[in-house]
Amino acid sequence: MTEFQLVASFAPAGSQPEAIKQLTKGLKEDKQYQTLLGVTGSGKTFTMANVIAAAQKPTLVLAHNKTLAAQLYAEFCDFFPHNRVEYFVSYYDYYQPESYIPAKDQYIEKDSAINPKIEMLRLATTASLSQRRDVIVVASVSCIYGLGNPENFRNMGFELAVGQKISRSDIVSRLIDILFERNDLELMPGRFRVKGDTIDIIPGYFNDIIRIEMFGDEIERISEVDKNTGAKKEILKYFYVYPARHFVTPESAREAAIQSIEAELSRVLPTHGLIEAHRLEQRTKYDIEMIRETGSTKGIENYSRHFDGRKAGEKPYCLLDYFPDDFLLI
Repeated sequence: MTEFQLVASFAPAGSQPEAIKQLTKGLKEDKQYQTLLGVTGSGKTFTMANVIAAAQKPTLVLAHNKTLAAQLYAEFCDFFPHNRVEYFVSYYDYYQPESYIPAKDQYIEKDSAINPKIEMLRLATTASLSQRRDVIVVASVSCIYGLGNPENFRNMGFELAVGQKISRSDIVSRLIDILFERNDLELMPGRFRVKGDTIDIIPGYFNDIIRIEMFGDEIERISEVDKNTGAKKEILKYFYVYPARHFVTPESAREAAIQSIEAELSRVLPTHGLIEAHRLEQRTKYDIEMIRETGSTKGIENYSRHFDGRKAGEKPYCLLDYFPDDFLLI
């Protein structure tokens, strides 16, 4: 297991050593809450970095805005260059919620613009938490908003290894099942392309191409390739492919979710007026058809309760559910 390794050109000074000692002691005594007080520039971040190194636990650093989160992310990256430091904030550049005006029978569809770079960072966060413990996540309040089921995210991924017996069509099928899109012209995170016996993948949480070279029904070579230059950066023995999106569901659960949505629709329709009921039925049946045919639909998070099998009012999964039980929250 990789341990946290704090790298700094200076040592704790002033009141910092005593603060580190007391906070670390409090963690060993299982104190649920501790408070560190300090004026701006007093070295609170460095103090917390020392506490993380002493505790050796996955850590969530919660900041109250993106600006502070970005600053803390940069600092922790400097302190822990050999470990995983991730950045998790809201990925919406623009968000218009859906709305309906019954008097005009006017439906305004939900519209949003997702920042692809931030989406990649969010996927990198959950991928890191799924495979290692030396992870620090600097997040905004976005970490308590709904996210896909962590078990599905982990279990629906799959490993590719050199020498593995698997057909090209099986790899393609499994990539599509976890919401990768095939695009032979433009390759970007969450997409793959196929040329002869070569499959190029850019995972949603990755910058470069993972190239899978086949010989018949066997994986002959796996390599990391620079997306811009095409130069090989590293030869790999194996690579684990996590889903391209957080909201991913196995096919068996998908059909159960559709039945649950249809049951709720039949209960709710009689409680609405004629025009509202028509619009609701039209929209929901369109979404169901899209889920059946493509595995997803615009605004699929609206149906997350049905996919997760949760009861009405029960909290959805969020980033906190991707952490182990013993994580540290700052």
